Formats: sequence, structure tokens, C-alpha cells
Amino acid sequence: MTDALPANYFELFDIPVSYDVDFDQLQHRYRELQKATHPDKYASASSQERRISMQQTSLINQALHTLKHPVERAMYLLQLKGIDFTMDNETTMDASFLMEQMEMREQLESIHEHDDPLAVLDNLSLEVKSGMNSMADEFKSAYASEQLDDAREIVRKLQFLYKATQEIEELTASIEDEMM
Repeated sequence: MTDALPANYFELFDIPVSYDVDFDQLQHRYRELQKATHPDKYASASSQERRISMQQTSLINQALHTLKHPVERAMYLLQLKGIDFTMDNETTMDASFLMEQMEMREQLESIHEHDDPLAVLDNLSLEVKSGMNSMADEFKSAYASEQLDDAREIVRKLQFLYKATQEIEELTASIEDEMM
């Protein structure tokens, strides 16, 4: 067993370095890599080989998660360009975008006051997904043209939208549970 896997997640999965990812190809390559490195395959191997197998499996799992997640994939692409990106201290300064986010949060907080909260959530979900698709297109353009500060700002906005998607899904599930 070799302990050297490519450091770049895209190289690891043998896919182009791009925001657009072929998820079928990614999943296929993931299964191949797991088959080759899974710790069960090295159960009777030396402790060093078992350790390497565990490390490789962990790296493969982290790489898959990163490349499947739209925000983490964008952050990773920026990291490959040398942009240090820590979400803990990253927030957009676009006042109109932040205002839109505050208005959406207010709608989510008052969702139970609507006659048909699920319809409102469906509409919000469509708006957010549309916004994410637009932001993804903007990110791809900024990244491709090496406008990395712009790409970084777009990732900040994508993070807001991704979080909103999760909140909408959680609220939808909660309301559906209440209706049962």
C-alpha cells in the first residue's frame, strides 16, 4: 500500500478542477477508491498499513464531502488559488443582500402566521435555489476570470443561501410533522 494520495481533491477523483462536477463520475471514483483503501481490506495487515488505510479513507471521505457540497467546493477552489477562507470570520458586506436575508428570516420566523405555511416555504425554497444557481454561475465566472475577491464575496453569499435552504427544509419537515 502506498501512503501517497494526491493532495488535490480533484486529482484524487480524477476530475477537472472546476466548480461544475460530474457527480456520477465522482461517486464512481469514490467507490473505486474506497474499495482499494478501505480499512477492512487491511484488517490483517501491519499496524502501519492499517493506519495508512484509515488516513486515506478519511481523506477520501472528506474530499467527497467537500466536492459534493456547493459552498465547500467553492471555498476549496479558492483555497487552491491561495485564498485563505475561514467561514467563522467571513460575512458579506453587500447591504442590499443582507437586507434581503433579514427579510427572509423574518418570513421564516412568522411562518406559522400564514394560512398555508407550506406554500410560503415552497416559494421561499424556489427563490433561494434560484439565488444559489445565480450565485454559482457568478462564482464560476469570477473564478474563471481570476477575479478572486469577487469569487470570495460570492461564496460568502452562497453560505447565507445554503443556510437558508437548510432552515427552510427543517421548517417544512417540522410543519409536516405537526400536520400528521
